[in-house]
Amino acid sequence: MSDPVKKITLRNGTVRYRTVIDAGRDENGKRIQLTITKDSKKEALAERSRIISERSAGTLIAPNSITLKEWLDRWLEYKQRDVEATTIRTYKLALVHVYDRLGHVRLQSLTEDQVQDFVDELVSSGRRKSGKPGSRLAVSTVDGILTRLREALGRAVVRRLIPVSPAQYVRVALADKKIDKRERQRPAPWTVAEVQRFIKAIEDDRLYAPLLLSLMGLRPAEVCGQRWQDIDLQLATLEMTNTRTMLGNGTVLEKDAKTAAGERVLPLPSKALDALKRLRAQQAREKLAAGEGYTDTGYVVVDEVGMPRNTRQLRERAYKAMESSGLRKVRLYDARHSCLTYLAVNGVPDVVLAAWAGHTNATFTKLKYVRPGVEDLRSAADAWDNFHSGDGGAV
Repeated sequence: MSDPVKKITLRNGTVRYRTVIDAGRDENGKRIQLTITKDSKKEALAERSRIISERSAGTLIAPNSITLKEWLDRWLEYKQRDVEATTIRTYKLALVHVYDRLGHVRLQSLTEDQVQDFVDELVSSGRRKSGKPGSRLAVSTVDGILTRLREALGRAVVRRLIPVSPAQYVRVALADKKIDKRERQRPAPWTVAEVQRFIKAIEDDRLYAPLLLSLMGLRPAEVCGQRWQDIDLQLATLEMTNTRTMLGNGTVLEKDAKTAAGERVLPLPSKALDALKRLRAQQAREKLAAGEGYTDTGYVVVDEVGMPRNTRQLRERAYKAMESSGLRKVRLYDARHSCLTYLAVNGVPDVVLAAWAGHTNATFTKLKYVRPGVEDLRSAADAWDNFHSGDGGAV
C-alpha cells in the first residue's frame, strides 16, 4: 500500500508533508477532497486519522465556501415546505438586516462576536426608514430577527455545515432592554370598558356583525374569510376553516386555517347571532336592489354589491369608528388580547380558552394574549380587604 503522506519541498526549500483525503460529498452530491499540509509527517498522519474517524462517526465538518447569504437563501427555500407564503414574507423582512450586514461573511467564518456586534448595532441604530441616523430599532423587532437567524444557523448545524451555531447564546443586552422599555411607549390593549363602549358605538354600523366577531377573539383574517356556508344560524355555530389575509398591504391571500387547532367550531353568543341574522337579511335586500350588479361571493364581510372586503378595509372601518366614538386607536387584532384576557379573568378554563383562540397550547395562549389590567386585578384587592379586616377566615 502506497504511503498516504507525500513529502514536498517548497520553492524556498521548506520541507512539508501533504495528504489528500476523501471527506464525503457536499450539498449537491459533489465529491469533497481535503488537502492537508503539515510541518511533519506525524502531524499529517494525525490529521488524516482525525478526519477519517470523524467521517466514520458522521461528525466531520468539511470546509466549504458558502456565505451566510447563500445559506439563508437555501434555508428560506427549505422553509417553504413548512410555512405559509405570508410567513415566508415575514421571515424575509426579518432577515433584511442580516443580508445587508452579514450576508457576505463565509458561513464557517461567522463568529459569535460578529453576531453579538450585529445585534448591538441593530438595537442602537438599526432603523432603515426613519431618516434619522442612529434611530433605535425596537428590542422586540431585534429579538424576532435573532430568532430567525438562530433557526437558520441551527439548520446549518443539522446539515453539518458548521459545528455549532454562533448565534446560540447571543442576546440583546439587559441595558438595551431597559432603555427600550423606558423610551418606547406601547399602546395597551383596550380595557373591558373600552371594548364595551366600542360595541355600543358600532351598533348601527353596516359591518356591526363582523366587527363584533373581531371582539370575541377572532383574528381579522378569520373574520374576512368567513363564509355564510360556515355559519349555522339555526344551531348558532360558526366554523373556522378559511382565512383571507394580505401579503404586504395590497395582495389578498386566501388560505385555510393557520394550524389544525385553528380549524374549529365556535358557539355564537346571542348578540353575535342576532347581528349575523340582521346582516344576512340586509345583504338579501342589497342583492335584490342591485339586481344583476350584485356578485354573490358567499362571504360574510362584503360591500353593498357583494364584493368581499379585506383585512385592511375592515381595519380602516374600525379606526373610523374608534375616532368617531372618542376611543383610543388600537389595532383591531389587539382587541383579541382584551377579549381573551376577559375570558381568562372570568374563569374560563385554560383548555377552553386555547381552543377558542385556535391554539394547541393553553400556556402559549395565556403567555401571549392574557394581560390583566388594573381593573382585572380588582378582585385581588377586594380579597386583600377581606384579609386585612379579618373577614377572610382563619389561615
